[in-house]
Amino acid sequence: MGVTVGGSGIITDMITKLLVRWAVLAVAVAVAAAIVPGVTVHGGVLATLWVAALVGLVNAVLGPILRLLSLPFTLLTLGLFALVVNGLLVAITAGLSDKLDVGGFLSAILAALVISLVSAVLNRVLGKKRTG
Repeated sequence: MGVTVGGSGIITDMITKLLVRWAVLAVAVAVAAAIVPGVTVHGGVLATLWVAALVGLVNAVLGPILRLLSLPFTLLTLGLFALVVNGLLVAITAGLSDKLDVGGFLSAILAALVISLVSAVLNRVLGKKRTG
């Protein structure tokens, strides 16, 4: 991470990290749409980028609230209820956008699982390349 006069290096690094995470999320959404029955993104690459941005926004705004409210259930189920919460966040995203269709709640849960796994793997791989 380079620091230049006026701090523009730090800002550039932050923007780069944000764009990389957005691209990773877009790839994860595309993979979920490709392999999960009932999940479809309408409109190509730009629509996928839009859905990824919306998933990130919904997750950032509503995610912490839903996770806090569902914490007792998550603890009782040893973390499995977190899949339900993530599926709900995907379903909310589908409700907010006409570019994302989710066939049902089970499809939303599976899509959330695929998005989480693909994002985790890609972030891990890209994180090692940036730092190593």
